[in-house]
Amino acid sequence: MSMSQLTISMPPTLRQWIEARVAEGRYSSASDYVRDLVRRDQETAMVENDWLRAALADGLASGVLAETPNAILESIIAERNVGTD
Repeated sequence: MSMSQLTISMPPTLRQWIEARVAEGRYSSASDYVRDLVRRDQETAMVENDWLRAALADGLASGVLAETPNAILESIIAERNVGTD
């Protein structure tokens, strides 16, 4: 797999955090650590997108509701937050 380079700037405290994580031995380098973070972020985004697509499909299939848009939104947010505890 070919790699491209990306230069980033960060405060010393973040750099120290990365160096400490690498020193723990789970990552071989700062690049390895950052790649892992980006991969996990991608996975999270895909799960969130899948959830949103499913919610939209459910909404379209459910027809018109008598509830107000705010009540529906509050219900969706409450349902979504149950799984994040």
